[in-house]
Amino acid sequence: MTSFLTQLAQPARLILDGATGTELHRRGIDTGLPLWSANALLTAEGRRALRQIHLDYLRAGADILTANTFRTHGRTLAKSSHGGQARELTARAVRLAREAIAEHASPAPLFVAGSIAPLEDCYTPALVPPQAECQTEHRQMAEHLAEAGADLLLVETMNTIREAVAAAEAATTTGLPTLVSFVCSADGRLLSGETIAEAARAVAPLHPAAIGVNCAPTHTLAAPLGELRAAAPHHVPLIAYGNIGYADDAQGWVNTDAVDPVAYASYATAWPVHILGGCCGTTPEHIRHLRTRIAR
Repeated sequence: MTSFLTQLAQPARLILDGATGTELHRRGIDTGLPLWSANALLTAEGRRALRQIHLDYLRAGADILTANTFRTHGRTLAKSSHGGQARELTARAVRLAREAIAEHASPAPLFVAGSIAPLEDCYTPALVPPQAECQTEHRQMAEHLAEAGADLLLVETMNTIREAVAAAEAATTTGLPTLVSFVCSADGRLLSGETIAEAARAVAPLHPAAIGVNCAPTHTLAAPLGELRAAAPHHVPLIAYGNIGYADDAQGWVNTDAVDPVAYASYATAWPVHILGGCCGTTPEHIRHLRTRIAR
């Protein structure tokens, strides 16, 4: 089997899949908070929909599937009746992605990324837990994903440097390739107010396989990516995946379809990145248009 790092070293750009949580919502699956996308792991209907979403992204041309683990860490599950099931649900999410890859049976190398999300709200830096809690809980999540068989770990939507460092440290201790991605405001800074250049310098000593930005409006990503390319070590690839819509306190996200698949592909293929995909609101059709523009 081709390792992820071997594939990443090839000249051809890699395509990450698109959104999972918002695509579940489009298909009628409960994504109510606090569990959001993790609700799909709890029912047969949700699991069928999730597996089909994975298949649809593979058929659209994705090289990397993101396991539905954005909200399977212990802290979120403890807010529901599923506390204590973090290992079980994380393993279930990785297994569903693996099953989709097996069913797709592509000759091209395909990979499962384990998502490691902020422990609290993605858009509220003030809620980031104390550093000791971040270190302990992200370490547990990374271990669960490694045990489940993820090929790489995707530390994503990080809104502060300190939680990103805690999560990235935990991820790299597993020995798996680790990607680190930040969420920025319209001014190109992290939601904490820290610069993306500072963020890049903070995680660089951990030797991430890639650094990038995600879950910001698609048209705003070019500026922070330019700053990131200037600040990150030259040999480190960049990753980017933008959103379409806005956060909502009740259901987690409201789709707007403000950027259609053709327009999204035009934005994304111009980014100076080696890995590109879609975040909240994007669909398999968005990924299909990326694939048509990027040869394997």
